[in-house]
Amino acid sequence: MSKKDKQFRFEKVTIGEMAAEGKCVARVNDKVIFTEFLAPGDVADLRIYKTKKRFAFAKAEHIYEFSSSRTTPVCEHFGTCGGCKWQHITYENQALYKEKQVKDNLERIGKINVEEYLPIIQAKSIYNYRNKLEFSFSDKRWLTNEEIGTEDTLNDINGLGFHVPERFDKVLDIKKCHLQQDPSNALRLEVRKFAVEHKIPFTI
Repeated sequence: MSKKDKQFRFEKVTIGEMAAEGKCVARVNDKVIFTEFLAPGDVADLRIYKTKKRFAFAKAEHIYEFSSSRTTPVCEHFGTCGGCKWQHITYENQALYKEKQVKDNLERIGKINVEEYLPIIQAKSIYNYRNKLEFSFSDKRWLTNEEIGTEDTLNDINGLGFHVPERFDKVLDIKKCHLQQDPSNALRLEVRKFAVEHKIPFTI
């Protein structure tokens, strides 16, 4: 490993806590590191891809130990879509982490002394609860790592789905979304099929 690699890579870092927008926080040499798709208690190798004076952003390269708060995401698009960034954590632990964030925002950031907190009322259903979703068309859809270099990239580059995080010019083609009950998925897939068969442009 080169000297440059050592500066931008940390090995076997224990993830400490959850932060806003599904990010996790680790601390290495007094530097705060934000990561995604990890959970408090995970032990992982982190590679820095953006650094500031007091904090940095990193991606996990390898996970040695998995947190007890983890669960298996149900969505095949998890990790790419970005719409459900907590899906790898059990719902019970999601509620606990979010409750802690509320307290932290009020007390540490807002400097407000709150004598009593009411617990989060957990939802009866954690999937299929949305009554509205908006999808976008694209004639140059976002390609996943699995698709790059395969025949799929040549046969069909149209997409109907959600914008990938921080890329408003790229749309991820969604096969099934668990946020809304059917016939939402069936309608979207039928619209996509109709557009392809009738050669309607997917241009956005």
